Amino acid sequence: MAQWFRSTWTFFLALAIAFSIASPAPARDSITWMQVSMPPFFIHEGPERHRGYGDVVSAILEANLPDYDHHVMVTNVIRHFERFKQGEQVCSIGLYRTPEREQFIAFSIPSFLTLPAALVTTRDKAAAYGWSGSVRLDDVLRHPEFVLGLSSDRSYGLRIDTLLRSHHQRTNLIAYSGQELSANYFKMLLLDRLDGLLALPDEATYQAQRLGIDDRLTVLSIEENQEGYEGWMCAVGCSNNEWGRRVIERVNRVLVEQRPTERYRMAYERWLDPGSVDRYRSLYRDVFLATVPPGD
Repeated sequence: MAQWFRSTWTFFLALAIAFSIASPAPARDSITWMQVSMPPFFIHEGPERHRGYGDVVSAILEANLPDYDHHVMVTNVIRHFERFKQGEQVCSIGLYRTPEREQFIAFSIPSFLTLPAALVTTRDKAAAYGWSGSVRLDDVLRHPEFVLGLSSDRSYGLRIDTLLRSHHQRTNLIAYSGQELSANYFKMLLLDRLDGLLALPDEATYQAQRLGIDDRLTVLSIEENQEGYEGWMCAVGCSNNEWGRRVIERVNRVLVEQRPTERYRMAYERWLDPGSVDRYRSLYRDVFLATVPPGD
C-alpha cells in the first residue's frame, strides 16, 4: 500500500510539473511612459534627479498600477504624438487637452494643477516696454521688434494656443523643437537672441537658479491665462484605442484616490514661491479636486 501511495504521489507531482511547464503564466500588460526633458517637471540629472513633480506623480501612478510592467522613454513631443497616432501602448502624464489631440489621445481627469504659462523676459526689457506684473500677450505680439521664443511641439493651453495661431504669420515669433529646448531658450535669452519666451513659472524659476540669473529675469503673468482655469490643468494621456481607454479608466481611479493626499499636492507645491502657496492650495481644493471622472 505504501508503495502504491508513493507511486501515485510521484505520478501526480510529475503531472503538475508538466502542466506548469506547458502552461506558462500569461504575459503581463505593460505601459511605456513617455517623458520630456523639462525640469522641474522631470529632472533627469543633477542633485534633484528624479525629484521633479512629474517624477513624483509617475512614481505614485506606477505604485498604484501594480499589475502593469512600467517602462520609461525620454523623447521629444513630436515622437510622443507619433507613437500616440500609431496606437502604441504609450502614455504621458502631463498633457494639455485640446480638440486636435483628442483625436488620437484618450485623456484622464486633470493630473496636475500648475501655474499657467507666463512671459519670461529680462528686467531691462520689461522696464523698457513699461511692463510690470502682468501683460496681455496679444499686445506683446503686436510689437514687431520683440522676438518671442516658443516650442513648436508644445501646448500652452487652449487660449494661448488659439492666440498664437492668430499671430502665426508674424516674423517676431520664433518656434523651435528639441529635447533640451527649455534650457536652450533661456541661454538664447541671455545672449540677446530672444527678447522673451513662454514658459511655466516654475520652469523659469528652476532655470534662472540653475544658470545663476535670478536677478536678471522677470516672470510676467499673461492676462489671457487668468480667464478661467483651462490653462492651469493638464492630464494623463494614452493612445486613443481600447487599450489606452482601459488604462485611463484605471488612472482615473488612482487620481481620485491620490490627488487629495499631501504627497501628491506637494509634488508641485514645493516648487512654488512662498507667496503663491495659499492661493495654490485654495485652487487645488476648490477647482482641481472638484474635477471627477464622467458619471461620478
